[in-house]
Amino acid sequence: MERSQHQALVIIDVQNDFCPGGALAVPGGDEIISKINLMQQNYAQIVLTQDWHPASHSSFASAHDGKSPYDMVQMPYGDQVLWPDHCIQGTSGAAFHADLVTDRADLILRKGSNPLIDSYSAFFENDHQTTTGLEGYLRDKGVVSLLFVGLATDFCVRYSAVDAAKLGFDVSVDLSACNAIDLNGSLKNALDDMRAHNIHIIGQ
Repeated sequence: MERSQHQALVIIDVQNDFCPGGALAVPGGDEIISKINLMQQNYAQIVLTQDWHPASHSSFASAHDGKSPYDMVQMPYGDQVLWPDHCIQGTSGAAFHADLVTDRADLILRKGSNPLIDSYSAFFENDHQTTTGLEGYLRDKGVVSLLFVGLATDFCVRYSAVDAAKLGFDVSVDLSACNAIDLNGSLKNALDDMRAHNIHIIGQ
């Protein structure tokens, strides 16, 4: 039996580049897919997000002379981790993992396409001002409650969930259907941040 139309499942960035063998692989990134597919059967509203970067995106280490992946730099909008080139528009790395069920999704939201600003969150780019349009879409659908799953717990899941909570949605994150990069303690920081925003943490 499907859940209320007022609830939505938001599946974050289950793409080849974030799975084993990908350019920015999350450990065990593919191991959550079967659970996510089962969860989709219980939701009337499903949103998929997809990292969708142009080549030479400013968040790529390759776009900065003398910098390496995972270095930190200052951007006009604040601190930015520099990443390996990943999820480049139209490449196999940017495609959803073949095992992920995608045909139940009501919306596929592509983010990170502005070459000057990274976009972890499904709601805002990293300047925390430029919106993706997702809030308006969900409000129009009457959605008030969101469950987040996907990749990676400590970056795109975290920022999406925290922004959703700030916007007034009732937010949950199911850790059994997420996996983390855990870069220099980023997973603990993410969990602390989500709890501080009254996000329900499930599956821990």
